Amino acid sequence: MKTDALINELKFSTARSSGSGGQHVNKTETKVELIFDIDNSEILREREKNVLYQNLANRISKNGLLRMSSQVKRSQVLNKKVVIQKFIDTIQHALKPQKKRIPTRKSRAVNEKRLKNKRVKADIKEMRKKLNL
Repeated sequence: MKTDALINELKFSTARSSGSGGQHVNKTETKVELIFDIDNSEILREREKNVLYQNLANRISKNGLLRMSSQVKRSQVLNKKVVIQKFIDTIQHALKPQKKRIPTRKSRAVNEKRLKNKRVKADIKEMRKKLNL
């Protein structure tokens, strides 16, 4: 996947962010919000779009927009870099094929050991009981 071409499809908006910065926070827009329109992407194939919809369902709006934001830095430029990196990591992780789980069975020795320990515990508890004479 070409990340440079994907970055060209991104739209950004800014807003005033909260957090450290004193008066600087009150007068500058350092929070950066990234908006990616999955449906209108020319770089992604239909299969990739479907995988993104499946894996990022809770992050995608009904309009098909993926929104991410960053306000951790005091600079708009740095926040933009942070949110772009976060976007790239999220997309790559979502498109990475999941390994199929191979079901396994417990070995006979493990099962026998468990039953033996269970029997020992039961015997200990049995010996604690009062004798009925």
